[in-house]
Amino acid sequence: MKPLMQHIVLTDFDHNRLRGLLQVLRKRSGVDLWNLDALELELRRAENVPPERVPGDVVTMNARVELHDLASGARFPRKLVFPGTTDTHEGRIPVLSPLGIALLGCRVGQVLQWDTAEGVQRLRIESVKYQPEAAGDFFL
Repeated sequence: MKPLMQHIVLTDFDHNRLRGLLQVLRKRSGVDLWNLDALELELRRAENVPPERVPGDVVTMNARVELHDLASGARFPRKLVFPGTTDTHEGRIPVLSPLGIALLGCRVGQVLQWDTAEGVQRLRIESVKYQPEAAGDFFL
């Protein structure tokens, strides 16, 4: 879903937590291996930084963002969450979903593009409304 070789930034904390999650999930049956492989690829190619050094316009775990559908013009808020988040509030994107994997580590202004049955879908990250690290919440 993400354009090839797009630069992404992850916090050391998110990277380590996601790496551990992958290890646990690979031991379970019935898990979508494609998504695990895609997330692992993102973790390998990401620039990892201490949480206090991540730029405020980067989508980190638990960040709230505004996305803009470039075809329809619709704008909508979303929050990137870890799997198993108990709050099932609408607008949450699990990091193991294709969109979650695509959002992780991207910056405001970047466009995510992928093919669907209806044609090409394009979403632009309009803003990061809340990023835990920028708010001083380093270990959510």
